[in-house]
Amino acid sequence: MAKKREEYTNESIKTLNGAERVRKRPAVIFGSDGIEGCEHAAFEIISNSIDEARAGYGEKIIVTRYNDGSTEVEDFGRGCPVDWNNNEQRYNWELVYCELYAGGKYDNNDDSSSYKYSLGLNGLGACATQYSSEYMDVEILRDGYKFNLHFEKGENIGGMKKEPYDKKDTGTRIKWRPDLKVFTDIAIPLEYFQEILKRQSVVNPGIKFILKNQLTETKFESFEYVY
Repeated sequence: MAKKREEYTNESIKTLNGAERVRKRPAVIFGSDGIEGCEHAAFEIISNSIDEARAGYGEKIIVTRYNDGSTEVEDFGRGCPVDWNNNEQRYNWELVYCELYAGGKYDNNDDSSSYKYSLGLNGLGACATQYSSEYMDVEILRDGYKFNLHFEKGENIGGMKKEPYDKKDTGTRIKWRPDLKVFTDIAIPLEYFQEILKRQSVVNPGIKFILKNQLTETKFESFEYVY
């Protein structure tokens, strides 16, 4: 039986919007829809914390690998700006975590920029990783407030929660689980994180990298890398 031919008409041309741009074509951003792409997504979040520390804000980065395939990255920098942006007339959390090609590293040729030599993909990493996740939780401490965001499958759930925070520490903590409906494998091996953090500690002397690996529900093993 002859195969039915599909018509190629003006209506055949379609666009992908929002999270679909990453969820349906993860390899375009991460280079692969397999474990390599999943590793690339993790490196994007780690890179943002490294960029902050390289700019002189925070001297420690903690990466936690969980048994369920989720990863958490915590830094002690200034905390990502997420409140209202008068110039863009939008909340910064929407720009950073829900908008590709939005971020604070586009002026890195300016002598006043904090990110003269950024490591991550400018304006892509946080949003693309969020889009490709089963869930992502973000906690940010800055400006005397604690901000919390929760995302599921590329969509924000519940808006931004903001409450006063009277301690002096600042920073950003992100925990996410890559979505198996986006990647074919999300079990990033321990060795990947060990190699990445060891290498980054060598080229970023003075920054302490702590890797925590979940062994059981309550037990973790820890590794430190600092030069």
